[in-house]
Amino acid sequence: MPDSKPTNIALPKGLPVKRLRASCDPKTLGFDTTASLKPVKDLIGQGRAIDAIRLSARIAHKDFNLYVLGREGTGRHTAVAKLLADVAATRPVPCDWVYVNNFDAPHKPNAMKLAPGSAATLKLAMQQLVNDLANEIPAFFESEEYQTQRRAIEEELGQKNEEPIAEFSERAQAENVALLRTPMGFMLSAIVDGKPVKPDVYEALSVEEREKIDAKIEALQEQLASILKKAPLLEKEHRQRIEALHATMAERAVSIRIKEVEQQFTACPAVLTYLEQARVDMISNAELFLVSTGQSDNGPFPEVIRKYHQDPHFARYAVNIMVSHGPGPSCAPIVREDLPTVDHLTGRIEHVSEMGALSTNFTLIKPGALHRANGGYLVLDAHRILSEPYAWDTLKRCLQSGSISISSLAERLSLSSTVTLEPDPIPLDVRVVLVGDRRIHMLLELLDPEFAQLFKVQADFEDDLPRTAKNTRALAQIVGGYAAKHGIKPLTAAAVATLLDHAVRLADDSTKLSLELGALTDVMREADFYAAEQMRDLIGDDDVVKAIHEAKRRASRTMERMQEAVTRETILIDTKGTSVGQINGLAVVGIGKNYFGRPSRITARVRMGTGKLVDIEREVELGGPLHSKGVLILGSYIASHFALDVPMSLHASLVFEQSYGGIDGDSASSAELYTLLSALSDVPIRQGLAVTGSVNQNGEVQAIGGVNEKIEGFFDICVPRGLTGEQGVLIPASNVDNLMLRPDVVEAAKAADFRIIPIKTIDQGIQVLTGITAGRRGRGGAFPAASINGLVEAKLRSFAETRRSFASQNNADHDKALEK
Repeated sequence: MPDSKPTNIALPKGLPVKRLRASCDPKTLGFDTTASLKPVKDLIGQGRAIDAIRLSARIAHKDFNLYVLGREGTGRHTAVAKLLADVAATRPVPCDWVYVNNFDAPHKPNAMKLAPGSAATLKLAMQQLVNDLANEIPAFFESEEYQTQRRAIEEELGQKNEEPIAEFSERAQAENVALLRTPMGFMLSAIVDGKPVKPDVYEALSVEEREKIDAKIEALQEQLASILKKAPLLEKEHRQRIEALHATMAERAVSIRIKEVEQQFTACPAVLTYLEQARVDMISNAELFLVSTGQSDNGPFPEVIRKYHQDPHFARYAVNIMVSHGPGPSCAPIVREDLPTVDHLTGRIEHVSEMGALSTNFTLIKPGALHRANGGYLVLDAHRILSEPYAWDTLKRCLQSGSISISSLAERLSLSSTVTLEPDPIPLDVRVVLVGDRRIHMLLELLDPEFAQLFKVQADFEDDLPRTAKNTRALAQIVGGYAAKHGIKPLTAAAVATLLDHAVRLADDSTKLSLELGALTDVMREADFYAAEQMRDLIGDDDVVKAIHEAKRRASRTMERMQEAVTRETILIDTKGTSVGQINGLAVVGIGKNYFGRPSRITARVRMGTGKLVDIEREVELGGPLHSKGVLILGSYIASHFALDVPMSLHASLVFEQSYGGIDGDSASSAELYTLLSALSDVPIRQGLAVTGSVNQNGEVQAIGGVNEKIEGFFDICVPRGLTGEQGVLIPASNVDNLMLRPDVVEAAKAADFRIIPIKTIDQGIQVLTGITAGRRGRGGAFPAASINGLVEAKLRSFAETRRSFASQNNADHDKALEK
């Protein structure tokens, strides 16, 4: 039950209202609406980061890649895009890169460097070359010259084949043997009565006659076989002469057309070398441009077949463009890759299915972000590239080697046995910009020794900037510029002032302005919506207030349920009266980006013991290391400030009542110490007051975070129960500059219904909480008997005396037992 013991020191008035909320006066902004403002060209307050970005973008030395770190919404991406664009405009356009066929080793395509804009020209020229040859080469083979030479070769072959046969036929005829042509080939038959002998006639001959005929035919058969053995050699000679004729005829067309292409690339030796190789291959494979007509009416001569884009056989002469800088701005490329997988970074080799099997060629090589950014800048999200398997390792390998090697992830993991290619690596000259947060940067520095070697520059974006008149007007200009750029209605000066107040609240410091421009622009967009609903042409301060309030309301379900639990006394929190060993501590609960304060009852119980301070949260493993550290510090404070000449004979326990989750942080350590002092002194604490702040071993109250949310959390508990003027929050004096409280809390403080009391020391705080002087040691070294410290020390001495007395009595009883 709350103790009604009277106090003898009145409750302090608390901080003046002007220290609770530092509002911006619209009259000081110097404009009526943002429509009259000129946009700011650069980000304000980010000079250090901007200088780092410019250094990385301009320096030519290797490995000066950039890591941009800072909080989300501070304009990192906007600044990087703008500054890189400015520098890229002064740099030359990088060269084009293509892959062409390696006629000697098709599985190793050749990479070829071309002048900017030449890749598309070369590709079109090769397409036209093949199309022209597909028409001209067959025309050569249909010419009278070709037909004459072809007939001459055919006739010569015929003569070489027929003359030996004719001579043999005459010799056989002289020996009465006929040479017969059959569908199965040549055969020999004896002549009887001027006609080839038939089988029945042959069987009717005498044995001697048959033996004579057989011997004669056998001898002639050997001669015939000898003659027929020369036929394949003659056929081979025929083919060679036909191929030579084809090459001669094809060379005329190919050389003429190749010369025309060479004239377009006289300044590029690599192209000239490739064209010469292509010329030799086209002459050697002239049949690619022809197809046999078979039984067509055109006879034995070939005809035109499909053109370049229709026939896959012509792909050997294709030009696969990896990077081409066609018509457009003359500047270095800036590429942002939002999905930095291995394939998207270094490119990939695709495959096609043919007859159930996968095959590929150099035309199926696809470029990656490094190819497109080569000679310029590549912007990547640090978290995304670290999340993709092998992507970070692949990027480092390319930067270290200074080249882009294409290899699939499946091949690297030995998951695929498909035949693939080994393209030439392409030299790499790129500046990589990683955008991420400070945590990832710290982990990379700590865990990856190669990171610091490859990323020598860091651009650290500020989270806030000093709240000066100049910075306030500059931030107002940024707000106005954003509204004009993105089609948001102009804001009135009052609306901008309210938005700037919100920036102060986001900074959690009344002397700072937050640079989380993303959060501010979200408020502007929502306020623009509310203004449009009211059919207004300007965004007013009430629209901004509504946007801020509605955003908080949408995320307040959990907070409202907790407040409801306190109001219905499901969670026990006293806001009136006094109680011994009991105090209201304050904590901050965060759900996503939304934070709110939550009061908790802290209690302490003491008795005689061996100097042990039990932190129940730690004992049950609900307390985190920072919370445990705070408890150990307050234990040290008790041991070093009271009853120094006697053994510590205290057994105390501390607990957060109705706490069912983890607790961490030392911001409640001062509240726990106050509770312990109350329990030791048996003096009640005002329950209308809540406490936040950490404590050191000297009894100084130290700053904590989330002070605004903690104050407002306790205020929201007190309002439904009725404000009495005796309620308030004790905060560290060093947190006063962090105050940017809600207007309703400020109004309650102005009416003296609620107090914000700054505290510097534990003595000052316990005096406010109990209404009794804390007390200082006098010349004799003792605290005043009626003071809090005097009562605490007396209680500790009494514990020590009782313990000593108890020990003496035990010794006496032990001695008597021995005497008996």
